[in-house]
Amino acid sequence: MHTEAVSIVDHKIQVIESEKGIIYLVGPISLPVKLEDGEAIFQWYCWLLCKEKLEDAEQMIKKLSASNLAEMQQSSVLVYGDFAQAEEAWIRMHSICHTGDIFGSKRCDCGYQLHESMRMIVEKGAGALFYLANHEGRGIGLFSKAMAYLLQEQGYDTVEANVELGFVDDARNYSDAIRVLNTLREKPVSLITNNPRKLDAMKMAGLDVVERIPLWGDRSTYNERYLDTKINRSGHLAASGCPNE
Repeated sequence: MHTEAVSIVDHKIQVIESEKGIIYLVGPISLPVKLEDGEAIFQWYCWLLCKEKLEDAEQMIKKLSASNLAEMQQSSVLVYGDFAQAEEAWIRMHSICHTGDIFGSKRCDCGYQLHESMRMIVEKGAGALFYLANHEGRGIGLFSKAMAYLLQEQGYDTVEANVELGFVDDARNYSDAIRVLNTLREKPVSLITNNPRKLDAMKMAGLDVVERIPLWGDRSTYNERYLDTKINRSGHLAASGCPNE
C-alpha cells in the first residue's frame, strides 16, 4: 500500500462516536451534479458504521478492502455552499427509494422529492441532502418493500401493507445522521419535509431545527392513493392550496 494514498485518504476521514459503534465519515469530495435547469457543485461525503474502531487510515483500507462493502449499507451527504457557517441552511433527510430514485417509478413521489430538494438547497445557497441508505421502505428494506407492493396491488394502502407483513409503519432511525450533521454544522437548520413525525423523531435525536419547509409535487394517477395515505394515515401536512390536498 502506497504511503501517499494512505496520506490522502487519512486527511479526508473523520471519526464520529456512535452508540452502535464508530461512524467513519469520508469527504468532502467535489461532485458536479446535473440539475433540471443547469448544474451545481456539491461537496460529497459518505459514511460507514463499523462495530470496531480502526486505528488509522491504513488499517481501515486493509480492513475494508477485504470486506464486501456492496453487502453493507453506506449513506451519503451532499453539502452545498458554506454549510458550516451560513446563518440559514436547509437540509433534507432523504430515505433511499430504489424504485423511485433510480428507476423513476411513479408509484411514489420520492424521485421528485430527491431532485426538487437538491434544487431548493442550491436556490437557498447553503444546505445538505442526507441520503439514508438503510431507510428503504421506511426502514423495512427493499425485499420487504417488494412484498408490500404486492399487497398494495391487491388494495392495501402503504401503511396496511407494512403492518400486515409484521412491520411498524415507520422503522427509520435518524441518530447517526444527526451525529454526522452535528459534525458538519453546529448552527440550527431548516428541515425540508412534509412529515411532522419525521421532524419530531429528528428533534428527539438532537436536531436543532428552526423551520419546516414543505415539499409537494408530481401527483399522478399512479401515486395519488400513496400521497393521500401519507396525509390521511401517516399525518403528513399538505401545504395550503397544494395540488396534493
